[in-house]
Parts: sequence; C-alpha cells; structure tokens
Amino acid sequence: MIKKLAIAPLSLMLSTLLYSHASFAADTQSFGQTVNMKFCIFDIAGTKGDAFTYAKDLVLEAKKWKLDIDLKVYTDERIAAEDFKAGQCEGVAISTMRAKQFNFFIGSVDSPGALPTFGHVRELVNTLANPKLNALTISGPYQVAALIPLGGAYVFVNDREINSIEKAAGKKVAVLDFDKAQAKIVQKLGAQPVASDITNFAGKFNNGQVDIIGAPAVAFRPLELYRGLGEKGAIFRFPLIQVTASILVNREKYKHIPDFDQRIINMRQFAASKMDMVEKLVQKSESDIPAKYWLDLTPADKEKYTTLMREARIAMTKEGFYDPKMMALLKKIRCKIEPTLAECSSNLETGK
Repeated sequence: MIKKLAIAPLSLMLSTLLYSHASFAADTQSFGQTVNMKFCIFDIAGTKGDAFTYAKDLVLEAKKWKLDIDLKVYTDERIAAEDFKAGQCEGVAISTMRAKQFNFFIGSVDSPGALPTFGHVRELVNTLANPKLNALTISGPYQVAALIPLGGAYVFVNDREINSIEKAAGKKVAVLDFDKAQAKIVQKLGAQPVASDITNFAGKFNNGQVDIIGAPAVAFRPLELYRGLGEKGAIFRFPLIQVTASILVNREKYKHIPDFDQRIINMRQFAASKMDMVEKLVQKSESDIPAKYWLDLTPADKEKYTTLMREARIAMTKEGFYDPKMMALLKKIRCKIEPTLAECSSNLETGK
C-alpha cells in the first residue's frame, strides 16, 4: 500500500515554514488590500494528508496579513503544476525540478554536485533573499516566492556490491520522467534509465523493478525504502544533489497591487531566517536511518565523483539543460565556502 510518500516530511517542512511566515509578515509589513489566492496543495494522501492539514492552519493565520487563501489539494504533482499553468490556481508548491518549467533560473538549482552540503544551500537561500536578485526570480507571469531545502539526495542501491560508477553500468536506475537531465546523466554512466515519477519511483525500487534510486533521507521511512534495500542494499553517504521545493505564484494576477513585490521579498527573507529549523529536521531524518545501511566512499572515489558531476554540469549547461546564471552563482557559493577548490581558478562556470 502506498503511504504518504515523501510528501509527509516535505509538507511538514513546507507548511511549518509557511505557517510561521504568516505571523512574520504581519509583524514586519503593514499590507494594503486583501489578496485572494487559490493555492494548489500537493498531498499524495489528499485531504487526509499532512500538507493539507497544515495548509488549513496557514489559511487561518494568513488572514492576519490580508491573504485570503482557498486551498485545492492534489494527489498528483504533475496535475497540480498543469492546473497552475492553466490559471486554475494562483499559487503552487512543487519540487524545484518540476518548477524548472516556470523559472529556468531557480529550476537549475538541483543540478548534480552543485551544492555539496546543507551549508551551501543555506548560503544560496540567504543570497536569494537579497532584493537585488528579485528580477531573476521572475519569468514571464511566474515568480518564485521561496526555496525550501529538503536535504541531500543519496544513492540507494539494492546491492552494496554496486559501490562504484563502473559497477552501475547496465543497472536500472529510476529517473523522473519530467527531468531529461537525469536520464542523460544515467545514460552517460552506462546505466539504464527507467522513467518514473514521484508517486511510483519508490515502489519500483521496493519491488525490484529498478536497482538504483536517488532520494533524500526524509523519504526513507514514509516510502519504506528499507524494503528495497533488503539485506544487501546500501545508501552512499555522498549526496548527488540537494533537493529543494519551490513556492511559486502567478504574479500577473497581482501586478495591480503596489506592495505585492514586498510581500514576496518578505517571504524569501523569512525562508532564509528559518534555515536552522529546516537543517535540524534534515539532520534528524538522516540520523534516523539505521547505521547498517550507510556506505562511506573512499576519499579517492569522492574526488572522482565530484569531478564527474562537475564535468556533467558544465557539459549540460552548454547543452541548455541548466541556466548559466544559476550555475555561476552556485560556483561562486562553492568557492566562497571552499576557495581552494581547483574549479575556483577556472572560468568554465562563469555564466557568460
């Protein structure tokens, strides 16, 4: 039986952030007219799920800063995104990978190896809170209101003998069907991509239809990934990407409201202020995974994989899979945190 999937912990982070933001906005900004918004909520469990439950609390609290929200719950993220695109709702919360279709800049955050640690994500969220970057969060009628970290995505294998890229050759790997970059990377490794989505990739792993998946620690228990790991499986303690969710709005509907941009900026600044809370949730989810599943890579393998991911990022940016401006920003963050990196003396990810 499919349970609440990763949406339960995801929604807990997302809705806690939004719920707290309501009071924050009321305290920091005296808003004008009331804004009416229909908000698409993705919850695999529908109206019985955590996302919907917490969102109802948000609706009550948001009235304090003159935001009147009408909730619409979805059990399919794809349909939620499509309805948002069709104008059936003015706001939506979806994975940043799927948000790429609405904002290419933000949608390029989840690129391989671009943000090695949560500290890098924290720096990115702080940077995006700067009002000077507001224009980059806007693409056509759409705007990213907040970026929410969900933790690193780790490689889960059903056999710990698959402990290197070379041994992944020929293996079946679940990839999200809407993210063509994933399939391309898997093919370059000589593995076989298997098109999947958020609602079925875990089931394919647990049932043995695929040998390898990538998932954040918050998904381990809700998705029952220990079933797919069995007695021989393992989780590589080396994040491929830092998974994030994005909150988007259709700003075209609110261009007549003078203080709308300030409300969005406040939301991003609040997201930055809650990084400690989110990091604790991520750390707890990782520590809750039994130690027997974790597999540590050698320093040599870590260096090799870091180089491979960097080469993949550069190549795929040139091919149009990632936004050059975001790639340049992410490189700047990596070099700020660790200026001795070899890439810091090159200009291959300059955004030009």
